[in-house]
Amino acid sequence: MVAPHLLGPAAQRVPEVERIAVLRANALGDFIFVLPALAALRAAYPAAEIVLLGAPWHAKLWRDRPGPVDRVLVVPPAPGIRRPEPDEPEPDEPESGLADFLARARAERFDLALQVHGGGANSNPVVAGLGARVTAGLRAEDAPPLDRWLRYVYYQHEVIRYLEVAALVGAVATTVVPTLAVTDADRAEAAEVLGPADRPRVALHPGATDTRRRWPVEHFAAVARQLHRDGYEVLVTGTPVEQEVVERVVAAAGVPLRPQVGTLSLGGLAGCYAGCALVVANDTGPLHLAAAVGTPTVGIFWVGNLITTASPLRGRHRPITSWTVHCPVCGVDCTPGSYPHRPGDGECPHRDSFVAEVPVIEVLEAARDLLTDGAQPASTR
Repeated sequence: MVAPHLLGPAAQRVPEVERIAVLRANALGDFIFVLPALAALRAAYPAAEIVLLGAPWHAKLWRDRPGPVDRVLVVPPAPGIRRPEPDEPEPDEPESGLADFLARARAERFDLALQVHGGGANSNPVVAGLGARVTAGLRAEDAPPLDRWLRYVYYQHEVIRYLEVAALVGAVATTVVPTLAVTDADRAEAAEVLGPADRPRVALHPGATDTRRRWPVEHFAAVARQLHRDGYEVLVTGTPVEQEVVERVVAAAGVPLRPQVGTLSLGGLAGCYAGCALVVANDTGPLHLAAAVGTPTVGIFWVGNLITTASPLRGRHRPITSWTVHCPVCGVDCTPGSYPHRPGDGECPHRDSFVAEVPVIEVLEAARDLLTDGAQPASTR
């Protein structure tokens, strides 16, 4: 039996559910996309405990934060599940392997276990190994099935993909907009680091783990220079591994900018973005974090990623699109018919930018449009 909801049919809810496991142990942007599915689970099973199987940073983020996650179980590093932390192991980092983790997790007696972690070749066996009464998730051609599953097709928006998984266990969509609560502690950390603002703030994030998604440094510098001249205080955020790219933007801009590399925790970064009038960034986790805390964004996207990750809303968000579909180095056709995943995957080994040709003027015009259209930083709304 199925029940209707805004995304189509949904299965009936599973009876007598007390504890739900959700596997999503990858990066920041990936996690932001699953928030509406978690909200749907919370609405469908309000008395159940929702346990995220995640990484150490998830455990830090969800301490004392309102939202649909009640608790985090840290999954040990394993192929296709999550990579080891880049620095020394954190206090929440498990020392045992995956087999020991699953043995402990089975003692939790999960009623439902959801795989919202990818195609399932590596993750479906983990979810099946939890011993839940009902398992559900995605399945690519090389993945074993779960009790309830949907075919994994790459070119689908990530938010909708995971909402469809939640619907397999009767959790109907309550929103399609990822939302992350900003706490008083987040705002206090940002205020301590940044100090009071004497003019409106905007933030640029020029890094991205995948270099194919990086807009050129000189383009970010040009946007920073113009926004500074327009009267904004310009922050340039980055992770410690992005120190060099941040420094290059600051040097190329030729005007006073405020680099913020390693100065804020993830919660503090959320507080920082919530106090900004705008965030301009590549298609990477901080861009999606900014949107989730309610801040207007201008994002630079390759067309394939536009389909899977860009916000569908235009009142507050402007995804600027690169239509480059051939590798800028070897000319290989990277359209979906040639490579059904991401640009440069498969036979093409190059990692040169697929978004370099996006014009500065297009990004700047979108930024000014949002800044002059009554947009307010999330902390003032």
